[in-house]
Amino acid sequence: MDQAARGASALKEGRYAEAVMQYSAAISHSPGAVDYYIKRSTAYQRSSPPDYTAALQDAEIAVNLATQRGKRELIAQAQLRRGIALFGLERYADAGHCFGIVRQLNEKESSLLIWEKKVEGKLKGLEGGTKGKDITVKDVPDVELPSQGVKVREKKDLKMEENIKKTVNESKVDVKAEVVQTPANKIRHEWYQTADHAIIELFAKGVPRNGDKHIVDIENQSVSISFPLVAGSDYNLTFYPLYAPIDVVLSTYDIKSTKIEIKLKKKTPGQKWPSLEGDLPVEEEKDPMKPSAELSETPLRRDPTGLVAHTHEHTPSYPTSSKAGPKNWDKLADDLTKKHKKKAKKEGEGGGVTEDDVEDFDYDDEGDPVNGFFKKLYKDADPDTRRAMMKSYQESNGTALSTNWAEVGKGKVETSPPEGMEAKKWGD
Repeated sequence: MDQAARGASALKEGRYAEAVMQYSAAISHSPGAVDYYIKRSTAYQRSSPPDYTAALQDAEIAVNLATQRGKRELIAQAQLRRGIALFGLERYADAGHCFGIVRQLNEKESSLLIWEKKVEGKLKGLEGGTKGKDITVKDVPDVELPSQGVKVREKKDLKMEENIKKTVNESKVDVKAEVVQTPANKIRHEWYQTADHAIIELFAKGVPRNGDKHIVDIENQSVSISFPLVAGSDYNLTFYPLYAPIDVVLSTYDIKSTKIEIKLKKKTPGQKWPSLEGDLPVEEEKDPMKPSAELSETPLRRDPTGLVAHTHEHTPSYPTSSKAGPKNWDKLADDLTKKHKKKAKKEGEGGGVTEDDVEDFDYDDEGDPVNGFFKKLYKDADPDTRRAMMKSYQESNGTALSTNWAEVGKGKVETSPPEGMEAKKWGD
């Protein structure tokens, strides 16, 4: 039928108002066509703003019609649309019940796992009796089915019809070529901030806009993005931990034709974030190893990492991912310190900058130039380098420091004490 074909084309191209109108015309001629109700329910759900009530009505009619015909595949599709509509109406337990039916009929449904996880997340913390907590739906809903030759929506809101037609008329322009999705290696992101928000922009074309094809998970101190790529794999990106906590309820996101824009509401208005991500939170059960109480007769010294070492005349060289071999970080920090102080002194003699005026390099951290050097190194590093430094240092209990995320990201960084040192757990 022409109306159904035009409706399918409009749905595929994201012209949802037109899709609703075309499928409504098709249903008026064939009120028993299950697929038309499923597609119109989909169009209602993806409209802006979505009409979940209308979407649920169509999905429940589709469930009944498909059940009468014994069409297993159509029943699964109708129950999926029904579950998504119920989720949009905040009836989370009912939505989960419908998704359970879908799993029994077609456990390979690609979007099913995403919706089940969404339901699980919403149900956490809800008390019994709270809206959305209890199951109230039947497997096959009690709805009045349309009769042949009679429109399902006999008293359609005329104003809504006029708005739909107006939207369709305004959208009658040359259809643009289908957007080509940005390859994974070309996707990039930036961020900026205002007094109240931190805004992340992920520049990627062709990101699926419907909610069952993408995930943007905003938590108190993290943001995760996931969507399918045309190559068959998924694109995944996580920011954790954020520099400071955010207000999850007031944070939003929007998928546009060329990018995903995520607007994070700062929990502390007016706070300036020097970076999007901050330091990992320290957990007590993951404290570095503490020094051993029982030592050999050889003189010992304690390392800040909690390791115990025999005294040596030379400075230990720490494990490194550099192909050039281990670096003596203490010497490097001292050299940089001397270089900056010498430069400050020289310029101070000419009446210019003095040693006290040198602020661009924090080489002295409470008398420890090494800490100052690493602060400078971390401050000027890109996000991947920071992740590598934090992960390698924490997982190795302070015995290794790497700036190569490609290497560190492959797995856990093992404890590897410097030469002449021995790693011991507290109490050993």
